[in-house]
Amino acid sequence: MMLRNAAGRRAVATAATAVSLALALTACSGTTKDSKDTGGGEKAAGSATADPNAPLKKGLKIAFLPKQINNPYEKIVDEAGIAAAKEYGGTGKEVGPSDANASSQVSYINTLIQQRQDAILVAANDPNAVCGPLKQAMKKDIKVVAYDSDTAKDCRQLFINQASSEEIGRSLVQHLGEQIGYKGKVAILSATQNATNQNTWIEFMKEELKLPEYKGMELVKVAYGDDADQKSFQQTQGLMQAYPDLKGIISPTTVGMAAAARYLSDSSYKGKVVLNGLGTPNQMRKYVKDGTVEQFSLWNPEELGYLGSYAAAALASGQITGAEGEKFKAGKLGEYTIGKDGEVILGEPTVFDAKNIDQFNF
Repeated sequence: MMLRNAAGRRAVATAATAVSLALALTACSGTTKDSKDTGGGEKAAGSATADPNAPLKKGLKIAFLPKQINNPYEKIVDEAGIAAAKEYGGTGKEVGPSDANASSQVSYINTLIQQRQDAILVAANDPNAVCGPLKQAMKKDIKVVAYDSDTAKDCRQLFINQASSEEIGRSLVQHLGEQIGYKGKVAILSATQNATNQNTWIEFMKEELKLPEYKGMELVKVAYGDDADQKSFQQTQGLMQAYPDLKGIISPTTVGMAAAARYLSDSSYKGKVVLNGLGTPNQMRKYVKDGTVEQFSLWNPEELGYLGSYAAAALASGQITGAEGEKFKAGKLGEYTIGKDGEVILGEPTVFDAKNIDQFNF
């Protein structure tokens, strides 16, 4: 699957929004002149009314708060969002912890509130640990947008999702199943135990594995590398020591994917254990070319940050409140529609392999 053009992405976003969120990833929806109150978003949107014709305000201050400041993937996302802010006359910055612990983002949110940012974009390490300060931010009319990894639904106005969570989880199992002939023991190498996005994808992986075609596959372990390179490397090593007959590993985290590939590439398991998951082309290129990895998936992280930035600006400018059905323009990506519970979906993920990986540079 190649990345779609703007029109294609909008079509995917609209269709996927309608279908995918029978999910538990829910968000706040507000009340507008033209939309019904869904009962879950009054705390976030209050009685605000959207003005879709309002211009984007100049001089907006937005801040990206990633899971951890040294995560290469989230650096790409945040830098693209900061660059987007310049397009609409705002300023952006990235702040955050060096670890991905559940409560490590709280102090940064408090500081951003004191700085009177117009919008905070957060990739939550834990869906609930950040809620207290985020609610305080919204009370002070600071807009809150979750991206990449969601918060609890009443702690933000929007959630910018990379793709349908169900599609991500199920497709990774589908790809791995095809690669190992639907037989053998498999494991998952995740990030942190509390990461909302990881846990949602893993639940859909488990649901997919219950289908009849996977009766010959057994999920033996979900390991956690905490989105730390060395720990993820060690967890991969531990999986192979505990299950030497393991046939496949799914790592739905770019840090874990790269670390697992590094371990396998220099081990006797290279070419014998299938590794699939989510990674960036620049991190994974060498492992695709040396035969360690056949394929992996991801959306365009630059577009995720860009979309999040414009969504935050639309909120802060009063164009939208976060209610289902509202529309906003995201610069060069075109128009997006807010789905159920405040979710906005970027589009369909791309599958990278030896045939197309050199076409991408991120």
